[in-house]
Amino acid sequence: MINWRDYVVSNKEVLLGKPTIKNTRLSVEFILKLYASGWTEQQILENYPRLTRDSLKAVFAYAYECLQDGLLFPLESMAA
Repeated sequence: MINWRDYVVSNKEVLLGKPTIKNTRLSVEFILKLYASGWTEQQILENYPRLTRDSLKAVFAYAYECLQDGLLFPLESMAA
């Protein structure tokens, strides 16, 4: 698995400290939103040429580690 720490950084002076791709102002949240909206890897890379395939993999590695560490809250079941 790729080491996300080589690609994902947090700086309180950039986007209020949200995790971003190193040397960009593109947040992990924004990249995940693009994927969730149906964008392909190729579309993201074409529209944001400072990104690489490895930086996109790092977004998922970061999200995986957050889930594994319990940094995201489980969804509550909804009553019908």
